[in-house]
Formats: sequence, C-alpha cells, structure tokens
Amino acid sequence: MRDKQNHGSKEGSKSEQGLHVYEALSVRFPDAHCELLHHNPFELLIATILSAQCTDDRVNMVTRSLFAELKTPEDYLALGQEALQERIKSLGLFHNKAKNLLAMCQRLLEDYGREVPADLEELRKLPGVGRKTANVVASNAFGIPALAVDTHVFRVARRLGLAQGSTPEKVEEELKQVFAREHWSKAHHLLIFHGRRICAARKPQCPVCPLVDNCREHEQAMEKNLALIPE
Repeated sequence: MRDKQNHGSKEGSKSEQGLHVYEALSVRFPDAHCELLHHNPFELLIATILSAQCTDDRVNMVTRSLFAELKTPEDYLALGQEALQERIKSLGLFHNKAKNLLAMCQRLLEDYGREVPADLEELRKLPGVGRKTANVVASNAFGIPALAVDTHVFRVARRLGLAQGSTPEKVEEELKQVFAREHWSKAHHLLIFHGRRICAARKPQCPVCPLVDNCREHEQAMEKNLALIPE
C-alpha cells in the first residue's frame, strides 16, 4: 500500500491543495484548453448551448458545417426553427436547443447590437444560457476569470476532496476558494482534461493518475480492499 507521506496537501489548507492540483495537472496537461471549435464569441455561445448533455466531439462535428454557412444572428433567424432542428438533430434535445438558439439570436439583435455581451450577468439574461454556459463564454471568449462546473469538473473536484457540494453551483463556489482567481479559467480546463482522459466516471485510470495520492475516493477504495484481507 502507498504510504501517506504525499498527503500533506490534503491535510493542509484548501488553497495549498488547490495549488498542488493546479501545478500537477498543468505538468500533465500543458495544452489544456476549450475543445469546442469556435472562432469568435458568437460561435462559442452557439457551441456551448449545443453542448448540453452532449460531447464536445459530437458538437464539433455539427458546428464545422454550421459555422461555415451561418455567421450572424440574422443567418440563424433566416434559417428558421425546422431547418435548424434538422441541422442539429444528431445532438439530442434538438427542439429546445433550436428554440433557444433562435430566441438568443433575436435577443442579441434587439438588446445587444448583434454582439455577445462581455458580462456574466448579461450573458445569463440570454435564452438558453445558464450559469455554466455564461462562465464558459466569459472565460474563453473574453478572458474574464470564471470557473464553469460541468460533469467532469464536478466529479473530479469531489473525488479529490477539493469540494463537497451536492450541486454544480455549490462546487463552483468551493472551487473559487480553492484556486487563486487568476487560475480559475485554466483550472476549469485542467479538471476537464483530467476527467476525460484519466479520471473517468466508471473506470478511472488510477495507476497513471498524478493525483492518486490526493484522491479521497481512491483512498477509501484501498481501505475497503484492505479490510477484506484476512489477518
């Protein structure tokens, strides 16, 4: 069994633990970045709305052709609900996504001069834009410190003991205390890369994890296995 000499960051302050996780994952994933294809804030907003309950890879398959044809809010509105649904139907929830995209485009025209607002609160006023989507767009399109919590961030943060919250909102608030503000946006990408490539939901690759000695869930599993060994 591994000794616990490397567990200092678990027992130290949350900020020390956060820095340790940030540095370890930065070494492992130096190129961590937003994997949704986009060229501007508008495309990122579209892609993030489409990514609900869908993988980035599948979204990118759809947006490659979508973005080649549709460039502005007016383009989407001219396409219309039924045609847009047909273009995005492989993503699931396509009816609501198309409806929200068109309503969002209309709002951009009416209230924001066709431009995506560079403000978290204004972003959240747009149809189809919740807290996570607003954080993703603000962070990646405008460089505003934000820490979006998706399923990967939620899972990894709880496994590593960085957060204990039962909702994405609670986990987000905890992580903002764990990571320095200037690290929020990068930490989001690092946790996602780790969750997708190593710390998977069903079969995490613990033997190659750079943070295995800091993983609460792994430690609990080891203790459970040891308890099953007869003396």
